[in-house]
Amino acid sequence: MNLIGDLDLYLIGEGRHERLWKVLGANPEPDGQGWRFAVWAPNAREVQVIGDFSGWWPDDGIPMSPQGGSGVWAATVPHAAAGQRYRYRVHGADGRWTYRADPLAVAAQCPPENASVLFSTDYTWNDESWMAGRGKRADHHARPMSTYEVHLGSWRPGLSYKELADELVAYVTDLGFTHVEFLPVMEHPYGGSWGYQITGFFAPTARFGDPDQFRHLVDRLHQAGIGVLLDWVPAHFPRDEWALARFDGTPLYEHEDPQRGEHPDWGTLVFNYGRREVRNFLIANARYWCEEFHVDGLRVDAVASMLYLDYSREAGQWTPNVHGGNTYLEAVDFLQELNTSVYADHPGVLTIAEESTAWPGVSRPVEFGGLGFGMKWNMGWMHDTLEYLKKDPSHRSYHHAQLTWPSVYAFDEQWVLPLSHDEVVHGKRSLLGKLPGDRWQRLAGLRGLLGYMYAFPGKKLLFMGAELAQESEWSEQFGLDWAHADYHGDVRGLVRDLNRIYRDSAALWARDTEPGGFSWIDPHDSGSNTVSFVRHGKTSKKLLACVANFSGIPLHAHPIKLPRTGSWLEVLNTDAEVYGGSGVGNMGRIRTDAEGNTVVQVGPYGAVWFAPA
Repeated sequence: MNLIGDLDLYLIGEGRHERLWKVLGANPEPDGQGWRFAVWAPNAREVQVIGDFSGWWPDDGIPMSPQGGSGVWAATVPHAAAGQRYRYRVHGADGRWTYRADPLAVAAQCPPENASVLFSTDYTWNDESWMAGRGKRADHHARPMSTYEVHLGSWRPGLSYKELADELVAYVTDLGFTHVEFLPVMEHPYGGSWGYQITGFFAPTARFGDPDQFRHLVDRLHQAGIGVLLDWVPAHFPRDEWALARFDGTPLYEHEDPQRGEHPDWGTLVFNYGRREVRNFLIANARYWCEEFHVDGLRVDAVASMLYLDYSREAGQWTPNVHGGNTYLEAVDFLQELNTSVYADHPGVLTIAEESTAWPGVSRPVEFGGLGFGMKWNMGWMHDTLEYLKKDPSHRSYHHAQLTWPSVYAFDEQWVLPLSHDEVVHGKRSLLGKLPGDRWQRLAGLRGLLGYMYAFPGKKLLFMGAELAQESEWSEQFGLDWAHADYHGDVRGLVRDLNRIYRDSAALWARDTEPGGFSWIDPHDSGSNTVSFVRHGKTSKKLLACVANFSGIPLHAHPIKLPRTGSWLEVLNTDAEVYGGSGVGNMGRIRTDAEGNTVVQVGPYGAVWFAPA
């Protein structure tokens, strides 16, 4: 007799089980008498479950029985109990016995140990108001969104999920961000990394506590009105023998063809997107984080590596698709199915693509031929802007197009403007460290960059440490430079004000995806290293103008023409003395003539915002 119901086995076989974690993995029996274990290993010769309940001796392993022709093996262990460790002992098709972590384990040992752990949640959520309103906030494009990107292990090293629920929540609330985005919280072997090589897709890392303590962190963020996004990695997985690689002695989760199943850059394995059980594993995993942990969005990592058969491969290292092209058709189908599934059943949840090419329609709905993501990171804007700012101001006039070119495609996708973790590691230096000049000039340049970014079309994302004007690159070991934060001027105060004014100024977000939401005042002033533009809200009265001076000298009586006559208030000045600037500004107000002409004062490396009085 099968231990798993016929309907569940049918859905698993079809690759359509939306709550796969309720059937596979380890789940307590409904009567409270032990646990049921189930694992997909269709080519295995034999499977056992061993653990604390069996003394870990192979001879005492509990045999698992095949469940029909589904490829699933299952067993019930009456004396298993929550908190105990376990593994699967798999006799693979290659004749080898291997010890495996459970692919659907919801908890795991703290690395470097790697056994799975029996865990059943009894958490009581207190975010009813947030969850009830999330569906009503589903149109993210017409709402403010500023995200604080966090690596939990190095924000303040040593803090647990419970401690972060106090300290991180208070900090993000004070700075006024609308969302946090966590670099992968799924279990991964190497703590001194970002976490993108995942071995426990269903298990929050045990480094900071158990799964319910992570739920508590999400809950507290929601109670504070802050959305939670997770980085999610369906592009690849590591080769660790105790995890997914050749799980049943064959390429099971990975593609059997090395040209599709191995990633040449990262030394990892690539999921087989054409296999329905693998697609089910990944899509159920995405749904799991939305359902079980109430997360509000998934930022999907390395999408470009999934879309192209020739990604990081030379001629002869890849095989064209059935049409002779380089598109990985099965991966496209998978991403469309992923987004369709998540959006259908989780209103208000957002999917975001980290996709670094010009693939068309990444954030276009599936029904119109797109991939179906809600948003896409604007990698082009980030790279062009930072490359421009690395240059000495005396050379920037020759590279002015790096500032203006992003406006050409500003409405091709639904964009997030990131200043992300990728730019502060591996010798790239911190944001402050990239900028030329002495300390004062670099601080002024960082403030000007932030003022410019918050005004440009697109949602905002800032990696932790930028608000502290971090001098050094990211370090998992040392964390952020809290001890010297005040030494760098009040960049943190500027970020707080940017978030406040941004949230309160509908012109900066209500028409982020509409060409009519943006117009240039002057994109051609390369001689002054200056750009100026206007953001337009839903009505003619909702306007905000930005003048950004990327030269090293102040602009005095700089002429501009505004779209509305009369008096305009200076609502933000990144060169204000309160932030450590020189104080060059407009005494709080400017006035146009009858045709909208006026002059402005902008400090060196500064950005100034104006709104109609």
